[in-house]
Amino acid sequence: MNRGRRNPRTSSNVSPNLQPAGTPRFRYRVRFAKTGLLRWISHRDLATLWERIGRRAELPFSMTEGFNPKPRMQFPSALSLGVESLDEVLDLELSEDWAAEKLLQRLQIDDQPGLRINSVEQVDLADGKAQLAAMDYLVTLPDDFDDAEATRTTAAIERMRLQDTVSIERKGKPVVAHVATDIPVLDLQPNQLVARIVTGPGASLKIQDILDLLGLSDWPERGATLIRTGMTLKGETEHS
Repeated sequence: MNRGRRNPRTSSNVSPNLQPAGTPRFRYRVRFAKTGLLRWISHRDLATLWERIGRRAELPFSMTEGFNPKPRMQFPSALSLGVESLDEVLDLELSEDWAAEKLLQRLQIDDQPGLRINSVEQVDLADGKAQLAAMDYLVTLPDDFDDAEATRTTAAIERMRLQDTVSIERKGKPVVAHVATDIPVLDLQPNQLVARIVTGPGASLKIQDILDLLGLSDWPERGATLIRTGMTLKGETEHS
């Protein structure tokens, strides 16, 4: 019997990995693009990738509390698997006050294929966590898209515009969107379909949902690429 030994997980309520009490926290907002083959990694794997990038860049991460501390990072919106993005948002926290330009340069050195760092800015912790307000999308046309399909797609968009609400089922629950306010932009252009989705307090539509509602579910299988071109956060004007 090991009566003389103590379980390190039960011998104390305080994690040995905690940063010292009072360690300062500084929050930075990173905007980045996720393209190419990188669009096929899951959101969890993306978070792991960012943690590894930060460690390679020797960032002084601010860590969470507990026996398994993690770098403080937050994505306001998880990108669906297979969707590219030109404007993703990551909020990360450091324990040192770095100039935003220094952090930008340190992150850009990594040069991860498919990952482009667009900008870094320091934001106030008092502002709270980033909350998504709207998303802009572009969908390239299928390889075999023709004039007949253009006519059908335009008609489907017009029918949707005449509806007050549209809904899809997700995990056994309905997700309802008010067309006029939640999908203010939906347009078939010569070489692409564009859409803007405004988010609410609950679940919101995804770009694949829009395609499904229009009867265009098979577009990705036929060569169309789904691209998130912009994210607007609450409290900011449309990001460019």
